[in-house]
Amino acid sequence: MDILLAMAPAPDGQGGGGSMISTLIMFGAIFAIFYFMIIRPQQKRAKDQKKMIEALQKGDKIILSGGMHGIIAGLEDKTVLVDVGNNVKIKFERSSILSVLKD
Repeated sequence: MDILLAMAPAPDGQGGGGSMISTLIMFGAIFAIFYFMIIRPQQKRAKDQKKMIEALQKGDKIILSGGMHGIIAGLEDKTVLVDVGNNVKIKFERSSILSVLKD
């Protein structure tokens, strides 16, 4: 059996460069897919969230990330004072605001 392997022709070494180029093209395509399907939409959502948080005003009805609904009673730099009912006011971080409800 070793004799058959010794008699088999050796590879020429040609064609190795083509596989390297196709591999690089494949990695580029995968990166482009990840960018347009994952990274770019996530950046857009973060930009929209930041814009929404900056546009908050006293009296806006909001939903917090824990599911709590309330009305903004006061604004500070990094926190908001939320009236959750019966004149109960709780202070939350601005980043915990999930959405602003429209009337």
